[in-house]
Amino acid sequence: MKATFMGLGYIGLPTAIIAAQHGIEVTGVDINPQVVELTNQGIIHIVEPGLQELCKKVVENGTLKASRTPREADAYFIVVPTPFKGNHEPDISYVEAATRMVVPLLKAGDLFVIESTSPVGTTEKMTHLIFELRPDLKDKIYIAYCPERVLPGNVIYELVHNDRVIGGINAESTEKAITFYSRFVQGTLHKTNARTAEMCKLTENSSRDVQIAFANELSLICDKAGINVWELVELANKHPRVNILQPGCGVGGHCIAVDPYFITADFPVESQIISKAREINNYKAFWCAEKIRNEMLQFELKNGRKPVVAIMGLAFKPDIDDLREAPAKYIATKVIQSCNNADILVVEPNVEEHKVFKLTPYQDAYERADMVAFLVAHKEFKKLPYREDKQILDFCGIYKK
Repeated sequence: MKATFMGLGYIGLPTAIIAAQHGIEVTGVDINPQVVELTNQGIIHIVEPGLQELCKKVVENGTLKASRTPREADAYFIVVPTPFKGNHEPDISYVEAATRMVVPLLKAGDLFVIESTSPVGTTEKMTHLIFELRPDLKDKIYIAYCPERVLPGNVIYELVHNDRVIGGINAESTEKAITFYSRFVQGTLHKTNARTAEMCKLTENSSRDVQIAFANELSLICDKAGINVWELVELANKHPRVNILQPGCGVGGHCIAVDPYFITADFPVESQIISKAREINNYKAFWCAEKIRNEMLQFELKNGRKPVVAIMGLAFKPDIDDLREAPAKYIATKVIQSCNNADILVVEPNVEEHKVFKLTPYQDAYERADMVAFLVAHKEFKKLPYREDKQILDFCGIYKK
């Protein structure tokens, strides 16, 4: 079995490596020459526990090779980003471009799968495109949609053990895709059609966005009411049928912060709660930035000098290097822009350097700072002792009590 993966990002690369580990001869394709070069050296360009060792192994044994162009295979997987155009409209041009690249290689009996998060109907659009360019393949290849549902930091385990939803353009395509994924997925493979599978991915992350919005809205209310939101959530969750999530400084990542827009763009009238949840979670990041800025002004009025401020964390969730859609990155930018000549120390222990922010080691920043704003609950931060001599702004529950 030969497989070509179009895209070697946070999902494409781990999936390609896991497939190669299970005996599939994999070609990983990426337009970034540095990613291709590193992968062929057995080096990963992302932070993911345990993935480096697996990558080196499959490259050395020849089951994974990276390339800037696709190679003929038995199965093709589209795992490229789906960004936005203006006004949060999904842009499937990357999916289309990747599809066009593999169309000349397709042959009767091949499997074509889209894993990229996509608006409902994308698989059908790509099906029409393929058959328009290759009418000789009509009814002769298998086409399906199979979204990922993994958690950064635990990708290796979840790619194998999580259930998957697989929806083909017909029953035969669904079965063909299930046959492939069953080579390495131990979770249950659930059959459906392509449109339902596409909506399932969007629904999962929209649901989580709504739940987080409730927690974030609660944190705003508690701040105004003088209530410790962390204690409140813990007590409320003692109810046997209540499970409130933990609030944070917003919502980030290329799933929860993005996928709801795929629904609101196509169904603006119907998606009232989903749309409001996006608004609340975006506002929370703005509120955090304003909170830090106001506390800095109060410090200056009281002490006659600007405070040294440590911005603790940039990633969109704890203990990863992924900064995509990260509210902490937005907050750091807003604080820096609004406070001229202030001494702002930006910390992100999972990133060695950043092209915009000058990064400071977390222990140095904590020691030097008058004011510490915790935005991401990295494990390193939890080891820092609480200091009465510092003004702590805890937006992620480092010191819940």
